[in-house]
Amino acid sequence: MLKNSLIVGSIALVVAVSSCSSKQDFVKNDFDVAEKQYDLMLKQSTDLTSFPRTTNADGSVKGTDIWDWTQGFFPGGLWYIYEYSQDPKWKAAAEKWTEALEEAKFLTQHHDVGFVMYCSYGNAVRLETDTAKINKYNKILIQSAESALTRYYDNVGLIKSWNDKMSWDGKTLWKYPVIIDNMMNLELLFYVSKLTGDPKYRNVAISHADKTMKNHFRGDYSTYHVVDYDAKTGEVLHQQTNQGYADNSTWSRGQGWAMYGYTLMYRETKDPKYLEHAKKVSDFFINHPNLPKDKIPYWDFNVEQAGYTPDWDYKGQNKLNYIPRDASAGSLAASALLELSTYVDGAEKEKYFRTAEEMLESLSSKEYLADPGTNSGFILKHSVGSFPHNNEIDVPLIYADYYFLEALLRYNKLKESK
Repeated sequence: MLKNSLIVGSIALVVAVSSCSSKQDFVKNDFDVAEKQYDLMLKQSTDLTSFPRTTNADGSVKGTDIWDWTQGFFPGGLWYIYEYSQDPKWKAAAEKWTEALEEAKFLTQHHDVGFVMYCSYGNAVRLETDTAKINKYNKILIQSAESALTRYYDNVGLIKSWNDKMSWDGKTLWKYPVIIDNMMNLELLFYVSKLTGDPKYRNVAISHADKTMKNHFRGDYSTYHVVDYDAKTGEVLHQQTNQGYADNSTWSRGQGWAMYGYTLMYRETKDPKYLEHAKKVSDFFINHPNLPKDKIPYWDFNVEQAGYTPDWDYKGQNKLNYIPRDASAGSLAASALLELSTYVDGAEKEKYFRTAEEMLESLSSKEYLADPGTNSGFILKHSVGSFPHNNEIDVPLIYADYYFLEALLRYNKLKESK
């Protein structure tokens, strides 16, 4: 009996060790693929004024200039590959593409200067060892934060996302639209506040997060994509969507932005209200009955469901016989959940960590991970930019790669710490 117990125990131990080993192996394999893919990307993308974003119809890389919102993700991804591999060639490439963004420190025509500059220069400061370069990069980040504050109105208490923009029904001109994505720009403000010792940046970030918490969430902790305010009074005028299925639906990447944004708010302030909010918006995501078994969401949680009616011709535009997934929302949510798991204990810690792990395992499968030499050099397949705009549907997207690499690094560090 004892002998049989020892055999069973030994088998269980071998299975557990093998399982642990295989889970860590997907991180190594993913970074091997990432290096091969971004080698290809660098060979294709030699113009430092055109930052890889997605693919053209002919399979070539589609780039964007420094005044868009996605241009910081490619240099950021290069920094992440360097962080994992420690190969100096990736650092050289990351520095080159990061420094090509410098003029974007004056980006004031929309809110995304935080995305652009912190994903690139923020990682550069974190991983650079040259003091002169760090000082230079920090000055650039300070100016970037100043640019962000030009869009903040005290009487509203939020950073304005876009300039005047027409709503989907063509009936409403949004004059002070704030989108849930804007939560991601607050990390830059916290960093610069600590760097300079000036609380104004931190205060703006807290005000923005508090007003967003009040007006961007429904009772079930799902998100509105767009909230439009009266620029004089700060009154909420409209709660609608721009990239989601319907005004009352939940755009999956928007929910991911909220998960990530309130987790970082807790990290930076240690205010328990932000942790509680991060948990509730994350629970909405991972417990949603329409979340597929592989944990990679559809582009909107409520597509074609009863009770959700789009203000645009979805049936006329939808030429597909399936509802596309959004790997960018999956990778973003996985990264957020991994950090969130470090701020809780017990069953909650296990829940958030294991869900993120399942997401990463799915993204590491043949279904989502590109074969080396394909996918125009991008790492992940199957993301959606904006279905209502008929733009970037079921294609690779650079920010899906970025948050995938970030999540892999976070996962690897947590596994090693255990």
